Amino acid sequence: MKSPLALFSEHPAAVGESYFEHLAKAGGFGLRLIAGGLACLVHAVFPFLCVRSGSDCVTSLHDELSSRRRTAEQSLISLRAIGPR
Repeated sequence: MKSPLALFSEHPAAVGESYFEHLAKAGGFGLRLIAGGLACLVHAVFPFLCVRSGSDCVTSLHDELSSRRRTAEQSLISLRAIGPR
């Protein structure tokens, strides 16, 4: 069984962040998703409002996550190439 500390630090470390960096980044993503969802709900009732807000939000978040994932993968590849010191 993992230690309680590992439960909070393992994933952030795997993506190159501290716990608090990950908290801020994931929290920001969550707030942006909520805002995009609210825009979709407004658009559902008033189809002439927020016509692209939801899809723009999803596209922006996808692009950002994809970029971060590529950067993290490249960092892992570089670390493996260097090997243990």
